[in-house]
Amino acid sequence: MKTKSIQQILPPPAPHMVGDGFRVHNFFPSGYDMHIARMSPFFLLDYNSKVDFPGTDTPRGVGVHPHRGFETVTIAYQGKVAHHDSAGNSGVIGEGDVQWMTAASGILHKEYHEKEYAKKGGLFQMVQLWVNLPAKHKMSTPKYQGITNEQMGKYNLPDKSGVVEVIAGELNGIKGPAFTFTPIEMYNARLKKGAKLILNLPENFNTGILVVEGKVKVNTTEDAPVDHFILFKNDGETIELEALEDCILLVLSGEPINEPIAPYGPFLMNTKEELMQAYEDFNSGKFGVLED
Repeated sequence: MKTKSIQQILPPPAPHMVGDGFRVHNFFPSGYDMHIARMSPFFLLDYNSKVDFPGTDTPRGVGVHPHRGFETVTIAYQGKVAHHDSAGNSGVIGEGDVQWMTAASGILHKEYHEKEYAKKGGLFQMVQLWVNLPAKHKMSTPKYQGITNEQMGKYNLPDKSGVVEVIAGELNGIKGPAFTFTPIEMYNARLKKGAKLILNLPENFNTGILVVEGKVKVNTTEDAPVDHFILFKNDGETIELEALEDCILLVLSGEPINEPIAPYGPFLMNTKEELMQAYEDFNSGKFGVLED
């Protein structure tokens, strides 16, 4: 198999606040000069690198807002987040857990620091992804998947040198629990210093790795430090990783959705007309009701 070569190793863009609870680095679509479909089916990557929040009696977060046409995926590394939406779903995720919300035809949701975590304060580290939906599924029924760390598939490396948590897709026969509308591979690789991991991913899949902790050598040639994003070319299948320190790597790889993209605000559709309809439906109350 041919090596999937590195296109760029990207440092974290300057952070900005989302609400008052998430200080994020947006790697794409706005952080770098990438085409909006460069990492399709992943449209957005907001990375909340490690922040120490002081305790508060008023949980920080993002108030009620709408979405249509895609999915939000929140991955927790430090801290806890509570979710509520207008479809009646709610849940709390903590370290190692994932919240996968399919907005699809339209939903209101809010995300806050979980009440007890907010009171104590402490380290907070999260990833939020927007995963696009193909046109035929954009108006499907909203759903919610709360995926605990225990539910994930676990691929154990030899000699107890690490574990890969399979969130979606399949690694060496180990399957992840997340339901996806298009082929997606999503893993958290937790590697001890010196551990090696070889990934085989389809050549046409758009692929990137976020270094959440530590430092990793990629394809025996380039080092990627913490909080950096490794973007790969679509020119091969094999990626070789060696942990230079204990590390956590978020692996993202997916089959591109080759359809027009019309993004605006909280909506991700295929045409301008669909965007206008989304705003009309939201303003007329078709996304349901959710108290702030």
